[in-house]
Amino acid sequence: MKAGYARAELKNQAARDSLEPLEAGERPTVVTVGAMFAGVVASIFWVSTAIAAFTGAEVNGTQPNIAQLVLTAMIMSVMAVGMWQARYWAVLGFQMLLVLLIIAAIAGLVVAGTLLQFISTLVLSIGLSILFWYMVKAMARIQMPKHPSARSNGE
Repeated sequence: MKAGYARAELKNQAARDSLEPLEAGERPTVVTVGAMFAGVVASIFWVSTAIAAFTGAEVNGTQPNIAQLVLTAMIMSVMAVGMWQARYWAVLGFQMLLVLLIIAAIAGLVVAGTLLQFISTLVLSIGLSILFWYMVKAMARIQMPKHPSARSNGE
């Protein structure tokens, strides 16, 4: 068991050593994509909030809860800004959201009524999973020390 752990730790260390620290002001492409996605979703929720507040619109015969719309819009806005600034906490929160969306999409495969629904939900699941996978490496780069010399000194 110790030998297996030692091999795994060697692989982990090799993966860490292959990562390049972010330059000042650098943002991984996948984090930029996530920030733009979060920004679009936030915009949709802000517009939905305004429509619900000022028009009295109804969804399925009931008025939407404006407090829920505002809370979701604020969370997505903060997440978008945080990812735009390449903040670890924002990327981690976005990954949590991706996991929830992946689970919902996979559950949607079970209840898909048509082949088109099944295929589109499958494509959505795969796309979200790929985005999640690439964000893992980006998160590792974001939390790295800024200078390689700081890593070797144990700082």
